Amino acid sequence: MPSLLPARVDAVIGQAIADHRLVGAVVLVARHGEVIHRRAAGMADREADRPMRADTLFRLASVSKPIVSAAAMALVAQGRLELDEAVTRWLPDFTPRLADGSAAIITVRQLMTHTAGLGYRFFEADEHGPYARAGISDGMDQAGITLAENLRRIASVPLLYKPGTAWGYSLATDVLGAVIERACGAPLADAVHALVTGPLNMGDTGFTAADAGRLATAYVNDLPVPRRMLAHDVVPVVHGTAGIHYAPARALDSHAFPSGGAGMVGSAGDFLRLLEALRQGGEPLMPAAWADEMGRNQTGEWGPPDAPGTGFGLGFSVLHDPAAARSPESAGTWRWGGAYGHAWFVDRAQGLSVAAFTNTLYEGMSGRFVADLRDAVYGQEAVAR
Repeated sequence: MPSLLPARVDAVIGQAIADHRLVGAVVLVARHGEVIHRRAAGMADREADRPMRADTLFRLASVSKPIVSAAAMALVAQGRLELDEAVTRWLPDFTPRLADGSAAIITVRQLMTHTAGLGYRFFEADEHGPYARAGISDGMDQAGITLAENLRRIASVPLLYKPGTAWGYSLATDVLGAVIERACGAPLADAVHALVTGPLNMGDTGFTAADAGRLATAYVNDLPVPRRMLAHDVVPVVHGTAGIHYAPARALDSHAFPSGGAGMVGSAGDFLRLLEALRQGGEPLMPAAWADEMGRNQTGEWGPPDAPGTGFGLGFSVLHDPAAARSPESAGTWRWGGAYGHAWFVDRAQGLSVAAFTNTLYEGMSGRFVADLRDAVYGQEAVAR
């Protein structure tokens, strides 16, 4: 009997589009190294009547993080970077202090696990927060500054906590990008290509769109239907926060600084190649021990406050208590997403890699669609060996 997984997944996608929660999506499901379902649905550009295609390009937002983290891990595997060395070895001027003015040491591992004491501007309550006053970019606007200048501004704001004593999602991966530049002696785009996207033939993925004609239009959830994102838009992620400053044209701006945490553009097929490489042990990017280290829960009980039972590895979350998470995923499952509307997960115990890229925020990152898709994948037959 043919697998029921495609029908379940297509039903979830179709319902989200029919309900006007999504405008379009590309979903890929791989099991034991074989793509068992590929679906492009809805519209890449609703107003232009351009349908979604499997090779559509998306603004990746935080899907950039595992790509840049894999680049850092490749350097670790090559002996060119150490996880527990101070960031000041590479960035001697990056010395943010604690709120009482005392010095603090931040390590590469703390950057990768989001335990460095840094924050995000979009989490602040309003435009008078310390990151906003410092003019810090979250990596999705067109700030007209360099990466070095953004780091200078980040370092001017007191840390939120002593590094290594708490978990807080942050601009740490942007700082990691600057570390990679110094360790490689090359611009971040070149370094990421040499370390990750080149070896994996991820030709669609970079810090600007490889083909503007294939780039999906961004939409924001609204009633009765999602609205087209404005040229300069601000959309809160969490109620009571200032929100993310978006500039969708950044994806076409070769002069925008390379944001390691949010600035990349790519396709779902490209990203699945990275997920599968890491799931299968890391080659050709790194030996298996280092891929395992990326996927190990490094933070214990610390993790995203809206995700019970979830800690963090080196670049993405790691599920340690499926019961607390009320999830069918196996313990050890990796997961993260992206604010432009993306979600992905890797369940190594079941041999599963799933990439779901949409052009609708925030439904595609944290809405009903994400849980419905997960549950559709985890039908009994879907995980049969």
